[in-house]
Amino acid sequence: MTDTTGKKPDAGWDVGVRQTVPARSEVAWEFIVGEGLPLWLGDTTLPQVKGETYRTADGVTGEVRAYTENAKIRLTWRPDDWPHDTVLQVSVKEVDGGTTIVIQHERLADREERRMMLGHWKNVVTHLAAAFDPNR
Repeated sequence: MTDTTGKKPDAGWDVGVRQTVPARSEVAWEFIVGEGLPLWLGDTTLPQVKGETYRTADGVTGEVRAYTENAKIRLTWRPDDWPHDTVLQVSVKEVDGGTTIVIQHERLADREERRMMLGHWKNVVTHLAAAFDPNR
């Protein structure tokens, strides 16, 4: 797993994590938007149309900003106790030996929010990758 973090002039504080799994991109994508959805977004139904909204059982709300089948979804992401929206993007890219799952979280408020979300998303990609472990 690798991560990138920092403050971007146009996106505020951001966090990026990636993990390569031993699966074709279509298989990884199907898992991410299907059975694996609760691992990264929570208990909800994921809209696949720009402009549609969602709400998780834990109170995270947002709106789909972009959806490209078998490639990426970009959405706003706001826990009910946060005073601001953030932008979350989950994407897959086929590489030699599998598919890299990338989670990019932008427009975080400050260094502390970034630190908290870095830990969260590292945990998420670890759990996503475990689903593709042939020894589980």
